[in-house]
Amino acid sequence: MGMEDRVAGKVKQAKGKGNDVAGAAKGSVGQQIKGKVQNAVGKIQDKLGKKS
Repeated sequence: MGMEDRVAGKVKQAKGKGNDVAGAAKGSVGQQIKGKVQNAVGKIQDKLGKKS
């Protein structure tokens, strides 16, 4: 379970970073916020995976 959580967390972080950058490029605050939230969720999931 731990390794799966870590991988899923890294994927969410990457998606979040992509949304954040794309939102900044388009001037979409909503997309930037979505990206920051995805990134934060990914970091938490990655840390949970490390503890398992």
